[in-house]
Amino acid sequence: MKLNMAILGFGKSATRYHLPYILLRKDINVKWIYNRNRKLELEKDFKNHNISFTDNISDVLNDDEVKLVTICTPPSTHYDLANLCLLNNKSVLVEKPFATTLKETKKLLDLAKSKGLTIMPYQNRRFDSDFLALKKVIDGGNLGEIVELESHIDYYRPEDTSNNLDYYNGSVFGLGVHILDQVVSLFGRPEKVFYDVKSIRNPSNADDYYEIQLFYNTFKVKLKTSHLVKLPYYRFTIHGKRGSFIKRSIDRQEEFLKKGILPETKGFGLDTPNDYGLMNYISTTGEEITKFIETPIGDYGRVYDNIYSAIMYHKPKLVNDDELLTVIEILEKAFKGDNPKIITL
Repeated sequence: MKLNMAILGFGKSATRYHLPYILLRKDINVKWIYNRNRKLELEKDFKNHNISFTDNISDVLNDDEVKLVTICTPPSTHYDLANLCLLNNKSVLVEKPFATTLKETKKLLDLAKSKGLTIMPYQNRRFDSDFLALKKVIDGGNLGEIVELESHIDYYRPEDTSNNLDYYNGSVFGLGVHILDQVVSLFGRPEKVFYDVKSIRNPSNADDYYEIQLFYNTFKVKLKTSHLVKLPYYRFTIHGKRGSFIKRSIDRQEEFLKKGILPETKGFGLDTPNDYGLMNYISTTGEEITKFIETPIGDYGRVYDNIYSAIMYHKPKLVNDDELLTVIEILEKAFKGDNPKIITL
């Protein structure tokens, strides 16, 4: 059964992280793309897909065939557009961040529930290959009881001319939302949270550095991003009572997409053996084992496979409402009160 959908926004998010994956799915049809300012040259790249382009959002809202709308507009618009789509009986997939406050998030979830619609954040990094490798190791159980996990995504971008003054345009809401969601999907809601959030390149701009620590009953998770790291940390470091796992390199889908290499290309996003993570552990028989863990295949399009099943067949959503609320609550509290700080959830 075909699902007709529309996309609001036609920038890098839509053209790089959504459309290349959606257009491979035979059961999903992109009927409309709305953009307030038409980009005619860019539209030509998609002329073979029978997509209608418009600068009138009513064309989308009044089309009863459209059952799903993906929102790829700036963060400040997410709540209003998602609310508008729900009121017009459209299910919604929202790019990060889902909303800028917990209050907004709750309102959207309540509205969707009242109308029998599906709404969910676009947490594509649940299908990062590096994260899938981490899950594979944790699920295998060879590390024993987990005691510590560290997750880094760092850059070296010394110049900052962005002038992103609003907190939701910074690193915490822009990137932390993904690696925080990964952890919440694995371990659920933490008991306490430590924050150190700041702008280290230009104090006048939104944050470009954060360290967030999540405290669970018997272990701790550290999440960190900085834009002034010349030699990057491991992407993941995890320690258990019987061993450790390290993964140096990040998922490569973005690298390929930036080069114009599309998901249907053979070898798209695959790690080389040099990129594989390394595990060292003591087996249940007392033997010390060291081995490389082949990286699973990442695929951001699996978010669309999930929301298709949720809308058409009422299957569970990839990101359930409790996980979404936990993530937004933790993000929002980063900007309330002084930093650094520690809070109890």
